[in-house]
Amino acid sequence: MSPRRSRSHVPTVEPGEMLRQRLRNQRLVGRPFQRPEEVVAWLGAVQAQDYSAAKWGVGQRTAKATDADLDRLCDAGAILRTHVMRPTWHFVTPGDIRWLLALTAPRVRAILARDDRALDIEGAVRARCARLVERALRDGRSLTRSELAAVLSEGGVPCRGRRLAHLTAHLELDALVCSGPRRGKQFTYALLDERVAPVKRLSREEALATLVERFFTSHGPATARDCAWWSGLRVAEVRTGIDAVGRRLEQVDIGGRQSWHAGWAEGRARSTVAHLLPNYDEYLIAYVERGALVDALVASSDPKLIFSNVVTIDGQVVGTWRRVTGKKAIAFRTTLRRALDAREQAAVDAAVRRYERFMGVPVDLARDAVGR
Repeated sequence: MSPRRSRSHVPTVEPGEMLRQRLRNQRLVGRPFQRPEEVVAWLGAVQAQDYSAAKWGVGQRTAKATDADLDRLCDAGAILRTHVMRPTWHFVTPGDIRWLLALTAPRVRAILARDDRALDIEGAVRARCARLVERALRDGRSLTRSELAAVLSEGGVPCRGRRLAHLTAHLELDALVCSGPRRGKQFTYALLDERVAPVKRLSREEALATLVERFFTSHGPATARDCAWWSGLRVAEVRTGIDAVGRRLEQVDIGGRQSWHAGWAEGRARSTVAHLLPNYDEYLIAYVERGALVDALVASSDPKLIFSNVVTIDGQVVGTWRRVTGKKAIAFRTTLRRALDAREQAAVDAAVRRYERFMGVPVDLARDAVGR
């Protein structure tokens, strides 16, 4: 159903229709991508401080990708994991990492600066650490965080805990290091210039327009505040980007909030669809106003529900899920906050089977519980 035109000639959209469009634009329904790298490029960046969860978030937007596929791509550098926005880790592509860092890193540094003095990692110290790390990683070497800490300590800059975490984040924001191939289950750092081929530089204006268009194309309909929250930029900067993109974005009104999108899918959903979304999935984390994302019957049960691994029905959260990984199978349980009808239960079962195919091991599903 097309948006209704209001008196101001800006179409109005009901919350349910907004969710349907977001599911489509985020590629949770409709045509999936063939390759995980395409998902990351489409979304712009994928929050990834929980590595396993982020892999599943990417995987379920593809046709056949598996957990092992994501590991191989990350180890090969086809998908990178680095600090780039808000600040936290994100998956980004090699083609996007440089211009994204140039655009968003200044805001992240400003946030980190609040603790830099207390942690004694300001200018001269960071410059010394950068030299030590660059020398240690040169010629294709990669090191774990604890190994980097040893390098810094031997160079006269002892680092551990929060000091080390902040320092390595700065090294990422400065485009010196990014994720290297994992060593077992340990993450490593490698030199970004040795991991990523040179690409055409974008001006700040070009980068801003690219980020804004990418966000509203893949996450829309959404507001300027949503884009600012997601990217870490100021709302005024986002509005400048919207103006630069121009007619490639269309405006709609959702509950009195100006929202933008880049494409509208006509028609209604063919059937009930369920998803097992990981914590911090882009469908959940990318928006400031999340009220419409939670089923009305469960909205008041837990204000932090939205940050868990959640079960959704037609784009609305109806409960949570958790797993216990064994050597040969995964014990899987959902806790629902309302009862499901037969079609909804069948949709959840289908979502569990998709997760089973992604993980490549059997899933032992406990019957759903209804609880608070």
